[in-house]
Amino acid sequence: MPKPYPREFRDDVVRVARARESGVTLAQIARDFGVHEMTLTKWLRQAAVDDGERPGTSTSESAELREANRRIRLLEQENEVLRRATAYLSQANLPKRLYPLVKELAADGIPVAVTCRVLQLARQPYYRWLAVPVTAAELVEAYRANALCDAHRDDPEFGYRFLTDEAAAAGQAMASRTAWRICRSNRWWSSFGKPGRGKNRRPGPPVHDDLVCRDFTADKPNQLWLTDITEHRTGEGKLYLCAVKDVCSGRIVGYSMDSRMKSRLAVAAINNAVARRDDVAGCIVHSDRGSQFRSRRYVHTLNVHRLVGSMGRVGAAGDNAAMESFFALLQKNVLDRRPWATREELQIAIVTWIERTYHRRRRQDRLGRLTPIEFETMMTTAVTQAA
Repeated sequence: MPKPYPREFRDDVVRVARARESGVTLAQIARDFGVHEMTLTKWLRQAAVDDGERPGTSTSESAELREANRRIRLLEQENEVLRRATAYLSQANLPKRLYPLVKELAADGIPVAVTCRVLQLARQPYYRWLAVPVTAAELVEAYRANALCDAHRDDPEFGYRFLTDEAAAAGQAMASRTAWRICRSNRWWSSFGKPGRGKNRRPGPPVHDDLVCRDFTADKPNQLWLTDITEHRTGEGKLYLCAVKDVCSGRIVGYSMDSRMKSRLAVAAINNAVARRDDVAGCIVHSDRGSQFRSRRYVHTLNVHRLVGSMGRVGAAGDNAAMESFFALLQKNVLDRRPWATREELQIAIVTWIERTYHRRRRQDRLGRLTPIEFETMMTTAVTQAA
């Protein structure tokens, strides 16, 4: 199949054909440009449709129609994947049982990329499974699991250490840690005990050092930012607020609100702060050791904007006291004033208080009885005059 002519070439040929002199035929122009006369006629007819000189489907409408048909076909494929996956998983929910479903859908004409995207599967492991459906390691794992299952069925009171000995006696020797992993994944617990539960887990390691050391001072804007997350209940559920505060003026340079406390909340607050400020490279962003501020997405965002991360200690609220002070003001002036029925209602109240009251009406002693906006305006004016 020959390649289509470039769009610019077609437009140039049509332009020459329309501006031809009397006595010059379309056939001559077609020969000059190396195209067929019928092809040139079709181009002229389509150009007339695009310019509104004659009825028909324009080029843009045709492209939109093709795109709409493509999206419809893609949605139909995605719906078919979801329908088949629901029926498939209702029969069996075993490890790696989705790969045969991907293979069946591919045989029915649904691309592997579409199926893997809908089912949130990686394609490379699927193709590896397609080449070797059962690996040697999986076969050994299955034999060990069968031996442990038989021992657990015979003596349900045995823990994984005793089950390891029984499996070794049956010819499937393994380390105790391997037996614990298999028993844990299959929930083969001793009848005399239950797995421990609770949220008393140690926090993860810090991804940044503490560069602030409770010295909440800055000589100029965009030198030190503080950030943290607070929450408040509404009739629809909790609303989480992540705010970014400039220590120099006390201004909230960025904030984001969401119904869930995910890493995207902190990332959105940083992006909003960077969008409002200029020349933020080298600015220190100090936070606590929450999981949102230790996530790879948050660290990547700091690196992209050339910001420097900083973290306080675990359980030390004083390491971020200046930010906690702002949240205390917000709690007293907005959050605890009355019950909030919806998240949107509380969100509007928070934004209004920050932008109208805190930034432009609330004067601070450390700023010489100026508001954050007035203080930054005076600093900008002083820098401009000095320059």
